[in-house]
Amino acid sequence: MTSTSLRDLFEHNREWAARMERERPGFFTSLVKQQSPRYMWIGCSDSRVPANQITGLEPGEVFVHRNIANVVVPTDLNCLSTIQFAVDQLKIKHLMVVGHYGCGGVQAALEGARIGLVDNWLQHVKDVCGKHRALLDGLPQEQRLAALCELNVIEQVANVAHTTVVQDAWSRGQTLILHGWVYGVSDGLLKDLEVSADGSESLATAYREAVAEVATRRS
Repeated sequence: MTSTSLRDLFEHNREWAARMERERPGFFTSLVKQQSPRYMWIGCSDSRVPANQITGLEPGEVFVHRNIANVVVPTDLNCLSTIQFAVDQLKIKHLMVVGHYGCGGVQAALEGARIGLVDNWLQHVKDVCGKHRALLDGLPQEQRLAALCELNVIEQVANVAHTTVVQDAWSRGQTLILHGWVYGVSDGLLKDLEVSADGSESLATAYREAVAEVATRRS
């Protein structure tokens, strides 16, 4: 059964490649020449949240990094290297941290559930939960998961902003705007959490207002 499923993937790939070349002759040749996306997407590894399809962007238009619960921490050299390449080499203009409602990783952190090795990674989300414990405890039980999904995105945007890569880019006047979005798996829509920043000063204000808005929206 597994081998049949894998063969199907190769067949679908051939069909897709043939269709693309038929509808847009030279499409793949143009991709080979260069990669020049304007956007970077840092999202969750969840299979239901594909960056290109959600945004309607094509291959070559968005640079993507994904991990469980869309976390950005200074010890993750994989994520930081990806950000550095996107900012310094590709010269992206917009970097979006994108979470999603109903995130299993965020839910495990909220509930203190034990999953296994990933518990160590989810400690970063538990830290977000602890930081905003008063806010979360003040919300109805049914709103807390959605609120933590939003708060986690906001905190990760702040983490991106504090990386040396982004700080250096801003200090040399490079145009780079950070954004925090959340995706609704149930309706397919993106929500802007209004935590956009193009420098350290604008981040402080956006962060404060975005956190306050979570409390207002979910109470």
